[in-house]
Amino acid sequence: MLNNVFAIATSLRQHLPFSVDPDLDIAPYYHNHVAAITGAGSGMGRELAIHLAKMGCHVALSDINAEQLIQTKEMLVNYDIKATTTVLDVSDNKAVEAWADNVMAEHGKVNFIFNNAGVALYSTVEGSSISELEWVMDINFWGVVYGTKAFLPLIKNSVKESEIDISANKFNSNDKNEKYRQFKEHGHIVNTSSLFGLTAQPSQSAYNASKFAVRGFTESLRQELDIQHCGVSATCIHPGGIKTNIANSARGNDSIKDIGMRGGRKSISSFNKFLKFDASDAAWVILHAAATNQPRCLIGSDAKMIDAVQRVFPSRYSKVLNDMNKLSRKIKGKKYSKNAANKAAIAK
Repeated sequence: MLNNVFAIATSLRQHLPFSVDPDLDIAPYYHNHVAAITGAGSGMGRELAIHLAKMGCHVALSDINAEQLIQTKEMLVNYDIKATTTVLDVSDNKAVEAWADNVMAEHGKVNFIFNNAGVALYSTVEGSSISELEWVMDINFWGVVYGTKAFLPLIKNSVKESEIDISANKFNSNDKNEKYRQFKEHGHIVNTSSLFGLTAQPSQSAYNASKFAVRGFTESLRQELDIQHCGVSATCIHPGGIKTNIANSARGNDSIKDIGMRGGRKSISSFNKFLKFDASDAAWVILHAAATNQPRCLIGSDAKMIDAVQRVFPSRYSKVLNDMNKLSRKIKGKKYSKNAANKAAIAK
């Protein structure tokens, strides 16, 4: 019982409205630094670029859609920062490595990588082809791996170049412990997992697999960076329903009809109804999470609620969530019937 209470308390701490301090000035963390962003042509990637530019952070933007990438860059022309663009397929390791080298050549340093690009697939396990599974994993997981691997040594070196000499400090002069290292600049790896990187859902096996993998990869990376005391850290992002184009660009097939779900455009339309959290607000939450060095960042009430349920019921969360959905539909049904009856009475 005490373990359950502790789990709820730990989860709710980051779920409260003031978990992002509106009075905290995070601009100094990003000002005059350089951030690389994948998936910058739309959605959270575009909003990250705008917020960073407002804070005086130079940006290296990439996206597979050249037209949308140009549109994002045009939105930054009024800010006193340098913005570069690269049309990029994040599933191409060589292309990602070349982009990282170009960022260093064009900006002289790099402090942050936001591995944000992602795709979705709706299908049953039985109904999905190997090529469909590979498509999701290549972008959602390997794209994050390639981005992290290409930029991490560059970020570490950029931060190291700003290291402060503290040898004159009497307190630390005889202590060579790495934890006392100090840097003028910051470094951070920000990898986008998902609400579906916390819990599994039917029809989302490929997406779940990719986002669970991102979560494990990033959490392990953060522990390694903490041990190294190198001035660089990592945060794993778990967005819930964010208003982006991911549903509209999703792939899928009618195999989900076998489990009672709607396929085709109806499935996309239904999924879009759950995308309620503003992408600009989501980007701001992400930037706060990195600036305050949070290991995990939940975005949206849906992600926070489902995380809390999963913590308390780790092996039974699917049943609990299904029961909650049924109860919600029942309550909404009663409200609809009551409103209809009231309108009918007024009409008489």
